[in-house]
Parts: sequence; C-alpha cells; structure tokens
Amino acid sequence: MRAFIFPGQGSQVVGMGRDLADASAAAREVFEEVDEALGQNLSKLMREGPEDELTLTENAQPAIMANAIAVLRVLEKEAGIALAGTADFVAGHSLGEYTALCAAGGFDLATTAKLLKRRGQAMQAAVPVGEGAMAVFLGLDFDAAEAVVEEAAEGDVCVIANDNAPGQIVISGHSAAVERACDLGKERGARRAMPLAVSAPFHCPLMKPAADAMNEALETVEIHPLAAMLYANVTASPVGEHEAIRGLLVEQVTAMVRWRESIEEMAKQGVTHFIEFGGKVVAPMVKRIAPEADQTSVVSMDDVEALAKIL
Repeated sequence: MRAFIFPGQGSQVVGMGRDLADASAAAREVFEEVDEALGQNLSKLMREGPEDELTLTENAQPAIMANAIAVLRVLEKEAGIALAGTADFVAGHSLGEYTALCAAGGFDLATTAKLLKRRGQAMQAAVPVGEGAMAVFLGLDFDAAEAVVEEAAEGDVCVIANDNAPGQIVISGHSAAVERACDLGKERGARRAMPLAVSAPFHCPLMKPAADAMNEALETVEIHPLAAMLYANVTASPVGEHEAIRGLLVEQVTAMVRWRESIEEMAKQGVTHFIEFGGKVVAPMVKRIAPEADQTSVVSMDDVEALAKIL
C-alpha cells in the first residue's frame, strides 16, 4: 500500500518549481492556473523572490501547494501514473492537507489556491505581531512536552501545535508562555528548545478568528469525491465524507497537527511506501516514525522519472 503525502509551511524556497516548469508543460500549466486564480504573479515570486515576500503566510501557502501539485501533474501527464489506483491514502501537514485534497480530486486547483490564500491572510491577521510565538522541542517526548506546556501556560495560551515525530514537538501560544515553556523544556531534558521564525502562533486557540474565516470560506465550496481516503490532521484517521472534511478543515486551524499518529496509523493499515510531493520535509519524519516503511521525496524532473520507474 502507498500514501501520497504533502509538506506544510516552511518548505518554501526561492526558485521552487523553476526547473520543473522549464522542463515540463504540465508544471507550467499548474503555475499559470494558480496565477490566474489568485490574480497574482505567484509563479514569478516563487522563481525569483524576494524571499521575505515568498515567506509571507498568504504567499507561502498557495506556493507550496502549487509546487507539490505541479510535481504530481508531471507524474500523471508525462509518466502516465495517476493518483487513483496508485495511492491508497493521502495526507498533508497543516496546509498540506489542502494540497492532499486537491491531489485526490476533492478541490479543483483554482479553488485550493484561493482557499489557501484566504487561510494565509486569516492566520496572519488573527493575532497582532509579537503577541504570539511558536517553538520546537527536540529530544522531548509527547507526554513530557504536554506537561511542560500545561505548566508554562500560567493562564495564557500554550499548547502543542504539531506532534511531528518522536522527539520533535512544536508548541504555540502567547509569546511569554512559549518563552517560559522553552526554559522549562530545557530543564526537563529537551536537547533543544528554540523559537521558530514564524509570523503567527499557528494551531492554537489564538487562531479562532482564522478558523471562523475559514468556516465562512468553506461554506460555499464544493468538495468532490476523493480518489483516495484522506488521513486528517485533527483525528489521525481516514475520512472521505464531504461534510466531515469541511468541519475538520475548520477545526484544523486551531487544533494540533497529529502527524506522528497519522503516519503510525497508515503504517498499521499496511502502508509500506510514503511518497512526498514538492518537498523533502515530511518524508524524513516518516523515517523516524515508521522506519520499516520506504520513503521517497519527489521534487525535480529526475525525481519524477525515478519514481515512475518504481511505480
């Protein structure tokens, strides 16, 4: 069994998609369609930067999605390998869940781009700059990290945002509480406890205004039948029912990304090959979560050609 997986924010880099677009008309079509949907030359920003503008949440989110879908389209159109019948499950890390839904046919490309643009804007606007923060704990297990954030909160918001892999936990909340948690995490044995360079405290209750905005944005969007079941961030379990997906995408904005559990559950269901499209971020996590499974990261034309031979 196979799962197609998709990266989240932080995987953007100036030059992303450039070589693929130069080599493939299928990739160029994806970038052109996203540009048209957004009324923005996002593909130029992806190719040339500047980096600080690409890193803005409202640009990074649709850019990362477009890059991953471009890689997938090249595999489908030039290697003749479709997701349907090849992947048993799809999953994406945070914004990557939208990419996964687009890949599986739940959303069309233009709709996905618009939703992610709105999501990025809403998440950026939810909390004034400086009031929220995120940090990563390395070398601390989930239970220990949970105890740290509970103790560090002191009436503020401080929660686990991402359970990424064994020994890799991301926390989120009010800046002062996250700072307290970093100090406490080091005392409790974290190898590293360091702030992340992010513009807002994602996946915590402070994102409630963004969740409300996404609830409104998703109300009128059609979700089509999926070609492969989605493992949802919020539940770490498979879902295919349209209204359930809609609700989970809203909840996801404030809820923890249960990535470690999602990979563990897919492995238990028999997935032996996890294929990441558009980045080299979540596949390495898989290696730590399910070391017996194969992991492949597909970014370049050479990667696509190598994957086509495997499949």
